[in-house]
Amino acid sequence: MPKQVTPLTDTRIKALKPKPARYPVSDGGGLLLEVMPSGSKIWRFRYSLHGKRQPTVTIGDYPAISLQLARDRARKYTEIVAQGVSPVADARQDRGAERISDTVSDFATIWLAAEIEGKSESYSRTTRRALDKDVLPAIGNKRLADVTPGDVLAICDKIKGRGSPKMALTTRNVIKRLYEFAIARQGATINPAQSVAARFIATQESRTRVLAPDEIGTMLRAVYASNVRRPLKLALHLLVLTMVRKSELIEARWEQFDLDAAIWRIPADAMKMRKEHWVYLSTQAVEMLRELREIGGATYVFPSSRGRIEAPIAKPTLNTAVKSLGLEMEHFVLHDFRRTASTHLHEMGLPSDAIEKALAHQIKGIKGVYNRAEYAEERKRILQHWAEFVGAQIDEGRKVVLGQFGKAA
Repeated sequence: MPKQVTPLTDTRIKALKPKPARYPVSDGGGLLLEVMPSGSKIWRFRYSLHGKRQPTVTIGDYPAISLQLARDRARKYTEIVAQGVSPVADARQDRGAERISDTVSDFATIWLAAEIEGKSESYSRTTRRALDKDVLPAIGNKRLADVTPGDVLAICDKIKGRGSPKMALTTRNVIKRLYEFAIARQGATINPAQSVAARFIATQESRTRVLAPDEIGTMLRAVYASNVRRPLKLALHLLVLTMVRKSELIEARWEQFDLDAAIWRIPADAMKMRKEHWVYLSTQAVEMLRELREIGGATYVFPSSRGRIEAPIAKPTLNTAVKSLGLEMEHFVLHDFRRTASTHLHEMGLPSDAIEKALAHQIKGIKGVYNRAEYAEERKRILQHWAEFVGAQIDEGRKVVLGQFGKAA
């Protein structure tokens, strides 16, 4: 009795994993799906003619050739074989007629189905975004063979012009992978992204990102209107107001604070320059810290909610919180808050040396010889002025944002 074959399904096909050697999986009726070591899956038709087993006939790749279409072809070839004729010529003609459209847009659809299978949500989202936002609008209607390295570079230059060299490089890599897929399936012969070197796209230039006043307000309003935990909302706001580095904030201990005197003394071993640094807290910052004192841990201002032993929140926590807001602020990282504060305070005409000391920057020359409390009064005035400036940016757009900005937020 012949072995019973379980028909394939799309779910089962997608679950098939590559092995060191190619292997076939039968759908019945002579139809096979061959799984290659590379992970690609190819439909084949197995048949005998005049009592002799013949070489398999290639139908095409999955998912470019769907399960249903592959079955239709297998039935057609079975009928041809029944007439004593080889289906090879018909299969060759069918592959030509069924050949994937050679435009970038049409081929990208097929590539995506294979590329993002089993990949993370973040990877899939980034790949789709690169295609939909930049690649397809620029070259989607072009034939694969007509795309040049100049086209790829033009796409990358446009993205760099938005201040996103990292995304430009990511997009170059998306195009490169798409063409590698096309070349492997004879949809293209040359990879135009291959000759566009990474050094032409993303260089190690110093970062210059500064948030405009309205961007400061937009971000903090979004923070308070979000579902982010209240301590993390206050952490992001304090990161702006205190002008400290992220690591200095998340590792802050209550023993470092004198809220009555409005001073935060950061010990030398917690500072980048290994010198004790005093932060003169604004009234707004003190109010937030008093709230955190009521809801926070015994040791850390921002204790982790995981584990039994008290520890500060993880380093990526605040970055993750900002990403969850879904804001379109390209080329921005949390460290840019410090540059933002410095830039705006200098533009306001406030004393440069005091601003640099507030940022814990080292000043060269004779001015660099100072005690930890030097410029104290000016630094108090600067941080209070900055807190009020930031508050004004938040207030500017409150009328269009739902949610409270007090303790209930």
